[in-house]
Amino acid sequence: MTLPGMNVAALERFLREQGVEVQGELRVELISGGRSNLTFAARDEVSRWVVRRPPVAGLTPSAHDMAREYTVTRALHGSAVPVARTVAFDAEGDALGAPMTVVEFVDGVVVRDQDDLAAFTDDQVAACVGETVRILAALHAVDPDAAGLSTFGRPAGFVARQVKLWASQWDRVKTRELTDVARLAEALAGALPPESPGAIVHGDFRIDNTIVDPADPARIRAVVDWELSTLGDPLTDVALMCVYRSPAFDLVLGRRAAWTSPRLPDADALAQAYAVASCRDLDNWGFYLALANFKLGVIAEGITHRAVQGSDAGSDAARAAEATPEFMAAGLRALNCVPN
Repeated sequence: MTLPGMNVAALERFLREQGVEVQGELRVELISGGRSNLTFAARDEVSRWVVRRPPVAGLTPSAHDMAREYTVTRALHGSAVPVARTVAFDAEGDALGAPMTVVEFVDGVVVRDQDDLAAFTDDQVAACVGETVRILAALHAVDPDAAGLSTFGRPAGFVARQVKLWASQWDRVKTRELTDVARLAEALAGALPPESPGAIVHGDFRIDNTIVDPADPARIRAVVDWELSTLGDPLTDVALMCVYRSPAFDLVLGRRAAWTSPRLPDADALAQAYAVASCRDLDNWGFYLALANFKLGVIAEGITHRAVQGSDAGSDAARAAEATPEFMAAGLRALNCVPN
């Protein structure tokens, strides 16, 4: 079977060149793709690895950054934030035609949709969500200098650049004109909060970007999907985690997402849990919620943009942009602006 974006023979050559012993036939299967980076499971007779590379079409400059994934996961190994051990990095994309990371396979489950969540009791769900929030607070408590990540990003001016970045991303991926996009971008630019101390931010934090111990859902074995990570304002991570609770997020993922389940705490409760775990104040919270909605609306549009270009991996990717107007309207409301 042909796997878009994967060349098994080239991957095997790359692993051997990196000093990785491949014993017997190398077998590769697609784990996920079409919304973010393509993720493959590779295995031989003894070992298992996870291979990640960008989508085959519709790339944007900052998303799908494999160098970020490799750098941050290598730095966080052994910290209070569980991550998979890094194995190899193809920065130039010589093997697969695009940059690629290889990490050890972490055994566990990814709770992607509400059917997956159904395997857990209410107490287990609560424990899993509590641990997820605790790990986010732990990530933001990591000293970037001590972790060797002092040059991983530019925390000064971070939120202002985020507003400009996602407005620019909109221009690259939009499939139609929406007046609320420009209105929200302008409102955000006029409501920038004071600078906050920088921290390592994940950029896409929620339950399905973790690997959970199925026997003990209160144990998170690894946090994954680090392509949007950087040094920046930690409240951007928190707000995005909370905005992911919106039912409109189901359209973005193309399924009944686990993180939108009514069995989970609501957005306000998640924010409060983070504030307690991190001992941080959630100042200027409306701005951060508005920015998170803006970002997610642009991401939804980008998914449809890639589908239109022929990179639809299923799950109704062409419909993702239907959520964009709702996120933009929610962002305007968070800033006390009336949407159209």
